[in-house]
Amino acid sequence: MSRFMINLKKRLRQIYVKWLVWRGKAVDIGSNGAYPAGVLSNFTPYTFSFRGTDFVSMEALLQGLKFEGVEKQAKIFKLVGVQAKFKGKKRKWYLDQRLYWQGKPMMRDSEEYKSLINEAFDALAQNKNFQNALLATSNKRLYHTMGKSDPTMTILTEEEFCSILTKIRMRLQNNDGDERI
Repeated sequence: MSRFMINLKKRLRQIYVKWLVWRGKAVDIGSNGAYPAGVLSNFTPYTFSFRGTDFVSMEALLQGLKFEGVEKQAKIFKLVGVQAKFKGKKRKWYLDQRLYWQGKPMMRDSEEYKSLINEAFDALAQNKNFQNALLATSNKRLYHTMGKSDPTMTILTEEEFCSILTKIRMRLQNNDGDERI
């Protein structure tokens, strides 16, 4: 498929999603969006603990995974959103598809990686403000049209991201309201 056709297809999809959002049927998650879409972005500062490490944004965790060195990871883990994105953007992890947790390598397409990401989002979902924002999406379809779809070129695809959030939202909705996941 030509580059033109790929770009056209992506643009038409974005227009379709905007139409769904306008009709109140969807939420397109992005840091510049209105509530709740804007605060469900990985850039949003939310404090949470994961495997003994404290984070101030999900983006910090995701970008830190690109680095093998534990010390370098620890520095990135302390960053918020866009700061973390720019640090991780320089790292060409996609060349070998290798990511790291505390110095331990794992392949991007491995079950170990998928499990780690799901566990990390479950940890984020302990944050009450994040819970409230996610519940505010009601039963609308979640999109992240600025995200990439090729898992070999991104830490987290749009489909993975939205699927994880939808599963967490369902768990939250099924609780009695007093006790969260």
